[in-house]
Amino acid sequence: MSARAPQRRRARAGATRPPVVVVGAGRLGGALALALKARRWPVRVHSRGEEGRRKAKALGLRAATPEDLRRARVLLLCVPDAEVRAVAETLATLPRSAALVHTAGALPLDALGPPRGRALGSFHPLCAVSSPHDALPGHTVAVSTRSRTLRGLLQHMARDIGFDVIDVPERHRAAYHAGAVMSAGLVVALMDAAVAALGAADIPPDAALRALLPLARSALRGAEARGLSGGLTGPIVRGDAGVVAAHLAALPAEVVPVYRLLSRRALELAGSRLRPESRAALETLLR
Repeated sequence: MSARAPQRRRARAGATRPPVVVVGAGRLGGALALALKARRWPVRVHSRGEEGRRKAKALGLRAATPEDLRRARVLLLCVPDAEVRAVAETLATLPRSAALVHTAGALPLDALGPPRGRALGSFHPLCAVSSPHDALPGHTVAVSTRSRTLRGLLQHMARDIGFDVIDVPERHRAAYHAGAVMSAGLVVALMDAAVAALGAADIPPDAALRALLPLARSALRGAEARGLSGGLTGPIVRGDAGVVAAHLAALPAEVVPVYRLLSRRALELAGSRLRPESRAALETLLR
């Protein structure tokens, strides 16, 4: 093998994996930087505070130098939503060859400020990251940008990390983010309502949660294997109005509206699997 072969491979890798600077050393910033580093992307971390720099160093991540910032092709902002605009402004003097990309699900591209000839984008992982060491492969990332070149680069970055990719049109961002919140944070709120229901049966909260979490996981596995309608279980899909009436009578008052709303949704999901008389009885109960 020629002595130049390793150099040529490194050159090709550099061309296909351009320099990335992750701005912010929190949970998401750390997780993305570690994932990119593991896939041999030239990634650095830029943090404005000493604490962030200590976190990056503890994770084995290299701090971005001024030269790294100037050479970056992607500046990936992993900062709180309220800080995106201000942080983007601090980076506005860097070369326009560096794309500004935020990781906020709810914010439009305009949150990054005027383009000034620079590509803007968003890269929002659909993953509840609670630690920089959380595994990202197998999740999905939502990408938005008006730049075809940046879109391709972000898709490449996502595939290397192990993300599936969905494109989010800017005009529908709020609906997209609402769905994401419903499948994560609001699922936790739903579990809280379920724990309260078991509390009405004198089951302590810790024991209730231990019992319900495996049940919830099994329901999600059913939906993953058989689809939403095929994975639906319980008295609604069985058409058991007597059980639903007993539930409504037994639940704490603050949980009843949640149960009614979700049961009406389940009734729609059940579709033609219910006999007309069963559907009519359930509709009457759930008004």
